[in-house]
Amino acid sequence: MSKLPPKNSTVAVYVRVSTLDQEKGLASQEKAIASYLAGHGFEGATFYRDRLSAKDTRRPAFQRLQKDIFAGRIRTVVCWKLDRLSRSMRDGINVLTDWLEQGIRVVSVSQQFDFAGASGKLIAAVLFAVAEMERENLRENTKRGMAAAKAKGVRLGKRPKLFAKDILPLLEQGQSIASVAKTMGVSRQAIYDALSREGIALADITRSNPTRKEDQ
Repeated sequence: MSKLPPKNSTVAVYVRVSTLDQEKGLASQEKAIASYLAGHGFEGATFYRDRLSAKDTRRPAFQRLQKDIFAGRIRTVVCWKLDRLSRSMRDGINVLTDWLEQGIRVVSVSQQFDFAGASGKLIAAVLFAVAEMERENLRENTKRGMAAAKAKGVRLGKRPKLFAKDILPLLEQGQSIASVAKTMGVSRQAIYDALSREGIALADITRSNPTRKEDQ
C-alpha cells in the first residue's frame, strides 16, 4: 500500500494494472517512469499504486491521490499513459480538466505529453476521444466475430460443468435427483438443466429403472 505523501511532497506518480497485467506490468511502468523522473530532475516522488480496472475512478490509490491533490500537497502528476487514469472518456476528461484547473502539471511518459493550461485540456480531450473510438471499434469487431461464429454453428459461452455421463450412473443406481445433487455439490435445478441440455428425459430413466427413488 502506498504511504501518504509528506507535507512538502509535490510530485505524484500514478500507476495501475488490471488483474490481467499484475506485477510485471506494474514493474514495467515504474521502471520507465523512474527513468523519466531521474532524467528531468524530479526528486522525492510519491507513488500511488492500484491493481484494479479503470472502468471508473473508484480506486483506493486514485482516491488518495485525488484527496492529496485537492489538499494542495501535489503539484505534478506523472503517469505511464493516460488510460492508466481512466478508460472512460468522460471520467478521463473530467479528471484532467479538474487537475489542470487546479494548476496541476500532468505528464504522460509513454505518450510524451506534458499537459498544462487550455492547450493541455484540448489535447487531452482529443486523445481520450480517440481512445474511446478504438475501444468501440474493438467491441464492434468482437460482436461481428461472435455473429460470424454463430452463423457457422459454433457454440459460444461457458463450457458446461455438468454432463449426463456423470449424472446417469448415479440415477441408474437408484439415487434421487436430490441425492445426486448433494453428491455432486450442485442444485437440483443444475441436474435438471444438464439432462435437458443433452435431451434426456427424467421419465425415461424412471421407466428403465423402476427401483429409482422418486424426488420429493
